[in-house]
This record gives sequence, structure tokens and C-alpha cells, in this order.
Amino acid sequence: MGVLELKNVSLTLGGKPVLNDVTVDFWEGHVHALIGPNGAGKSTLASVIMGLPGYTDITGDILLDGERINDLPVHERARRGITLAWQEPARFEGLRVDRFVLAGAKDKSTDTARRVLARVGLDPDKYMQRAVDRTLSGGERKRIELASILAMEPRIVLMDEPDSGIDVEALGRMFDVLVDFKERGATVVMITHSEEVLKHAEHAFLMCNGTILDKGPVDRIDGYFAGHCMPCGHTNEPDAGELQGAFE
Repeated sequence: MGVLELKNVSLTLGGKPVLNDVTVDFWEGHVHALIGPNGAGKSTLASVIMGLPGYTDITGDILLDGERINDLPVHERARRGITLAWQEPARFEGLRVDRFVLAGAKDKSTDTARRVLARVGLDPDKYMQRAVDRTLSGGERKRIELASILAMEPRIVLMDEPDSGIDVEALGRMFDVLVDFKERGATVVMITHSEEVLKHAEHAFLMCNGTILDKGPVDRIDGYFAGHCMPCGHTNEPDAGELQGAFE
């Protein structure tokens, strides 16, 4: 049994089914990847797990440690250790970086802020007093958000397109932090269509058209990126050339 389980979860938005009978379990202390093309339902699934507004009217069950959490609001799911790293981090315009980093931290000391900023490659002396605003690059915002998640010491980390809009150095720092999460026994779910990100997972799920098509070791699911799309009954299933182009 996984620490986080979804059983027969379906969701309809605007009269259109976007998740179709999804059953999946995420193991404690493992790094998972949820992969598939744009529009497959990956980010929607993360929003459902987090319980974001507009994504709670589901059928099926979400279980944390075997307990049904469908009716828990976002803040209660966060209190129980679930957190979501956005594809485009919220800016919280004007909030000081150290206060942003410590907002959800268990230990709200200055030492914690300095430690986690240094871990993601940001000099605390240069960043602690800066404002979280448009003067920060996308990569800097991503790293600051990652530092804030480290400070939270979460049990489950949902990362939506973690490599989006960041440079090579920031990406390397992110992969280093994955090691930290794993060493603490946290469960990580990376939502991606990047082969490079997939390589840093231990287990992967292939999703298309709101359905989990396959799951297994990364080296087997990795074949998807070579253009070997699994049959899913999608009326507009791409051919191998179209699929490969989607990941370039």
C-alpha cells in the first residue's frame, strides 16, 4: 500500500471528462514521475490531490495513510504534509524572500532560511532581504520556492513541470534537492514531459487522455519518449513522428 493512493478517481470539468477512473499509488520515500503529453491530465491530477478550488468534485477516493481525505480543504492537506510546487511559482509581490521561505516552515529561524537558500544555490546574504517580485528571474523564483518546500519538510511533494523556465544550474540544484527529500523519507511526484527529469525518478506512470496507461520502472516507461505511444483509444492518437515532435 502506498502512502498516497487514488482509487477510481474521475473528474468532469465544463461537461468534459478530464480524469477517467484513475487508480494509482505513490510509495513512501520514492521519487515518482507522472509523464505524458500536454493535455493528458497530469496537472489536473496534482490539483485534485492538493484539493484546489474547482478540482474537488470528484468520484472515487484519495487516501493518505489509508485515510480518505476527499473532504479535507487545501490547508488541512498541507498541514498533513502534502505540498504542490507550481509550474509558474506565485510571486507574492513585495514579500521578503526570507519571510516567503519561512512561511510554512516547521523551524522558522533565520538559520533555516539561510540553510535552505544555500542548498538551492542562492547566497543568503544577497537574497534574504530581497522582495519576491518581478526583479527575480523565473529560475530564481523556482529556486526560492524550492527552498520554501525544503523548509516545510513535507511528506509528499508534487512538482508540476519542475524544469520549466529554469537554467541548467538551477535544474542541477533541483535534482540535488530530490536527494534531500528522499533521504528524509518524503514521497516526490514529478509531473513532466521531460526525458531528463524522468531519468531522476525511480518509478513512472504514463498518462494520456485522463487515464493511466502504464506504470513501471523508468527504464521501461522511458520507451514512450522514443515515440512508442501506448494504445489508449484516443480518437486523435498521434503517430510516432507527431509524438516525438511534441517533446522537442
